[in-house]
Amino acid sequence: MQDLPTLSGQRVFVVEDETLVAMMIEGMLEELGATVVGNESRFDDALNFVAARHGEIDVAMLDLNLGTRHSYDIAEAIASHGIPIIFSTGYSDSAIDAAWRNCPVLNKPFQLADLQGALSRALDKRAA
Repeated sequence: MQDLPTLSGQRVFVVEDETLVAMMIEGMLEELGATVVGNESRFDDALNFVAARHGEIDVAMLDLNLGTRHSYDIAEAIASHGIPIIFSTGYSDSAIDAAWRNCPVLNKPFQLADLQGALSRALDKRAA
């Protein structure tokens, strides 16, 4: 697979509550040339990270379900800074609230090419 130039050096913030999945995502992002600037598994920690370090984030990848909560409040905080978002979920695309359906969605489990495509789409939206 050929790396897309837009992914090289892109700074990605990951919110994922499953440790093994988070590690897999980090490895995939690094393989694509991206840099993981933060990885949070808890809702409040993710909000705090965004508040303190949003300037370091080029794109965010959010697990839709964090325990008993959805990540929409985190998405709102991120979007308020003009940062594009990718959602990942084990559910169907229709599980995403209508207000967020313009964001790329990765259905778990996903492959490296799927992640690469979602990142490219999200970053293209930012450039538009």
